[in-house]
Amino acid sequence: MFELSERLKKLPPYLFAEIDEMKRRKEREGVKVIDFGVGDPDIPTPKHIVEAMQKAVEKPENHRYPSYEGMISFRQAVAEFYKRRKGVELDPEKEVISLIGSKEGIAHLPLGFVNDGDYVIVPDPGYPVYFASTLLADGIPYKVPLKKENGFLPDFESIPDEVARKAKIMFLNYPNNPTTAVAEKEFIKSAVDFCKDHGIILAHDFAYGEITFDGYRAKSFLEVDDAFEVSIEFNSLSKTYNMTGWRIGFAVGNEEILKGLLKVKTNVDSGVFQAVQEAAIAALTGSDECIEQNCRIYQERRDVLIRGLREIGLNFEKPKATFYVWCEVPEGYTSIEFTKKLLNEAGILVTPGVGFGEHGEGFVRFALTRDVKIIEEAIERLKNINI
Repeated sequence: MFELSERLKKLPPYLFAEIDEMKRRKEREGVKVIDFGVGDPDIPTPKHIVEAMQKAVEKPENHRYPSYEGMISFRQAVAEFYKRRKGVELDPEKEVISLIGSKEGIAHLPLGFVNDGDYVIVPDPGYPVYFASTLLADGIPYKVPLKKENGFLPDFESIPDEVARKAKIMFLNYPNNPTTAVAEKEFIKSAVDFCKDHGIILAHDFAYGEITFDGYRAKSFLEVDDAFEVSIEFNSLSKTYNMTGWRIGFAVGNEEILKGLLKVKTNVDSGVFQAVQEAAIAALTGSDECIEQNCRIYQERRDVLIRGLREIGLNFEKPKATFYVWCEVPEGYTSIEFTKKLLNEAGILVTPGVGFGEHGEGFVRFALTRDVKIIEEAIERLKNINI
């Protein structure tokens, strides 16, 4: 009776919704599924953040509409966090805005800058929202493959001149979901230079910037010379502080780009609940020990999982960051076939790489969001099937 718009018809089914249905079907069969699918931290939000929220929610001034750009105290906390963790100086009044989670900001950015027929350069494999938000803005996604032989970094020279001329935005994401790859200063500089040369907004998704291992420190793109001329960086408290359900994030960087995003937001949302912003202030200005503790937990889980996967004979690059393992599927399987095999024969759910784009084929993603004992149980299950 009611027909969807053409732009919605272009969207593929959302990956994680499909995975949830696969899991539910198996559970209805009585199987206790070990879920390594969606990257949702199982570690509770730190207590001091929860307590700050409890106090803030009682304040009558927080029961009213918040500001669109975010409380100045929240934006100051973001600036303090960036200075402390990345050595980046931000003007909290001009170079920081609040978001209802970084996904919201990423989804709205193309609406601010993309016209019908404009290109948006998106990594493949990549977070599905880059592709979807481009289609919703009537743009054309141009997929740049992330290949193992290139360290899962895009080759900018492979982008046709016609695409580069008509591109308005380029999305990048390092540390990378799903490949776990990291970007060093030389690559970041090349991305900034490419976008400067072609007048393209460099939109960097930095959601996993604090989940790092073995002493590695992930670089903000804003640490690089000239980055502020073309860059907006999206960040979130979801992974850093185990706050996925709280829906609080922020965008930082070029003032003009932020103004464009904010103009979209003022027309479609009413800002972030101020009590959540106060809790976020407690997170961003508090001790970094909770971040370090998270990294220790995920590193231990990573080590247990990769040791087991090696014993089974599976191949992967040891992650320096994120809470994922990007694992090659055995010869003779597609990523979906291997995902179904693990679910049907071992009750283990992973994410098929092709769900992140055609160049994700040949891989599956394990999320390190399960306790060590559960990971050990999963390894034993895997040893009992023929891989």
